[in-house]
Amino acid sequence: MLVNEKSYQTVWMEGSSVFMIEQNLLPFEFKIHECKTYWDTCIAIHDMIVRGAGAIGAAAGFAMAQAFLLSKDKMKAVTIREARQDIENTRPTAKNLFYAVDRVYRAGLISPENAMIEAQKVAVQDAADSKSIGEYGSELIGKKANILTHCNAGWLAFVDYGTALAPIYLAKRQGKDVFVYVDETRPRSQGSKLTAWELYNDGVPHVIIPDNAAAALMSQNKIDMVIVGADRIATNGDVANKIGTLEKAVVAKEFGVPFYVAAPTSTFDKDCATGKEIPIEERSQDEVLYQTGVDANGNTVKIRVASPGSTALNPAFDVTPAKYINGIITEKGIVKAHHKSIKALLGIYEKPYF
Repeated sequence: MLVNEKSYQTVWMEGSSVFMIEQNLLPFEFKIHECKTYWDTCIAIHDMIVRGAGAIGAAAGFAMAQAFLLSKDKMKAVTIREARQDIENTRPTAKNLFYAVDRVYRAGLISPENAMIEAQKVAVQDAADSKSIGEYGSELIGKKANILTHCNAGWLAFVDYGTALAPIYLAKRQGKDVFVYVDETRPRSQGSKLTAWELYNDGVPHVIIPDNAAAALMSQNKIDMVIVGADRIATNGDVANKIGTLEKAVVAKEFGVPFYVAAPTSTFDKDCATGKEIPIEERSQDEVLYQTGVDANGNTVKIRVASPGSTALNPAFDVTPAKYINGIITEKGIVKAHHKSIKALLGIYEKPYF
């Protein structure tokens, strides 16, 4: 995507360093963050300098490659095993992270150079998959459409293009009249900070709405469809995504608004039968109790916005049951949120009974 007339990916690797857009500073400041070691990249993933399913996966793959490149030969086996565990412990919910780490780890057992090549392949595939998702998803969008999205599943959440926003970008380029309602996405405000920034830069008409305004808008027939991303999808079609997704799906069902999930097949977990098995990340209560912004002088400030002395609960994700989902937009096409459709998509075939 273009930023100030220059093309960027969300995360990339040069030499032994991993570079990424510092998403915690957006939309007020655009800055590139460098991670010189795998541990630096781990910190960046955990602290959400890089975030979003595909971008996390690519960053984790690069971190695994860094570990192979920087490990000492006599301690290689121990170092690599520990490094893999460190990387996988950064964000427990996103399946793309584990998918990428496993691919690069297996490649790195052959050679560090092979790990580098495989990590780059993961990143390239992520961008290509996102582009295909945009092509399939745009077919669902009519000549005029008002679309609701939650969190950020645009190009910032992947290496490029994105998932939930990719169909919107392509629809706009096709001349369709699209308008996007952008959920704030509490508590970290990825919608109002990141999705809105992306849409503004691309010239897509949009408005930021409070997270609790969607039901009223749907009841007034102001929303034609919902498209969200995903961090992990079970084989029965249950989807884990940013907290607040479930309530949007329930309300959409009530008012007859089509609800779609956009995600590459790398987000599907073949070993996860239902959403009940998906680990839900619990993040720091400070993300709820405090907010970060800029003051009148452009200085970044962090202030408490909740009652002093009170504590907070901060689950990062929720699980939307398959029954609320009209379809899942993948790089291979649009499938039903149903175990038979998903298993066929992933090439999982049940053994016949004799």
